[in-house]
Amino acid sequence: MTQLSARERLGLAAVAAVAALTALAHYASWPALASFVLATFALAGLAGVVAVSTEQVGEHLGAATTGLLQASVGNLPELFVVIFALRAGEGVVAQSAIVGSLFANALLVLGLVIIAGATRRGGGGVMRFEPRVTRDAATLLFVCLFIIVLAGLSLSSHNPVSHHVETVSVVAAALLLSVYFAWVVPHVRGSKRPATPSAARFALPLALTLLVLAGGCAALVSDWFIDALRPAIAQLHISQAFAGLVIVAIAGNAVENAAGVRLAARGQSDLAISLVVSSVAQIAAFLFPLLVIVSLALHTRLTFALPLLYIGALAVSAVTVWQVTEDGEGRAFEGWALVVIYAILAIITLYE
Repeated sequence: MTQLSARERLGLAAVAAVAALTALAHYASWPALASFVLATFALAGLAGVVAVSTEQVGEHLGAATTGLLQASVGNLPELFVVIFALRAGEGVVAQSAIVGSLFANALLVLGLVIIAGATRRGGGGVMRFEPRVTRDAATLLFVCLFIIVLAGLSLSSHNPVSHHVETVSVVAAALLLSVYFAWVVPHVRGSKRPATPSAARFALPLALTLLVLAGGCAALVSDWFIDALRPAIAQLHISQAFAGLVIVAIAGNAVENAAGVRLAARGQSDLAISLVVSSVAQIAAFLFPLLVIVSLALHTRLTFALPLLYIGALAVSAVTVWQVTEDGEGRAFEGWALVVIYAILAIITLYE
């Protein structure tokens, strides 16, 4: 078993330095824009550390535990951002950050993974993978979308249900979590393998220490990020929706799932696709409903009632992802189409 390589030590030092600068910017009252930019990069770096340390802990404890760990702690940065945004009354940022995480993974990251897998040397222009996990993720995404569509239509039509959106969201969140666990438990049991500590690159105490430290720092940085958010976006002339849907989503997800692109480029298609689409499933059926329930203890409530623009975008995205992946093959132009859809959505939210 190896310890940290020189490159990994350098990366951790860089993340620690950016986090320290973010703390200095916050407590020394630096300009809001500088604090915001530093916090964004710190969140991205910490998301990467959380992902790697979670993976290394899982190598010691087995595949089943890895799956549960990724579901519960793999999205810590996004979790903290949403909680602090709700606490600060930034409901638009909180909601768009969750939805943005779905878009970033299902469109941007998945598209880049397919491009990398389809264009790798010897790939023949087609990325082939086991479609079962993508079909499972599509099912969970459609269940979440069903709830969102109903909530949105109720609000837009002003029918009696629109007066009980919070209650309906909480009940639906609990039911959606039950669907998620009905899927994840057999899924991780079916892929269960013995723990292989010799395959781990980090010793278990080191992996756990990194996970705890990165998670704690993510909580602090998320608070500082939200504190600098409103004045920063006023200076940048961008919308709260763009900040949550694009900036937070990319910082919390794209860096974390960059491993999927590397795996696809190396020909490990099944693992690459599984990494990304499992993240989509976790956000749609685990993180989103969990935060709806957690928001009951906060000043601002999170619900499944989204603006019609995002409902339409989610519906199109879900159908597109299902159509691209259900046959177990992905071509470069299909990956590029997913990336383009994400880019168009980002441009629209910029002017919202």
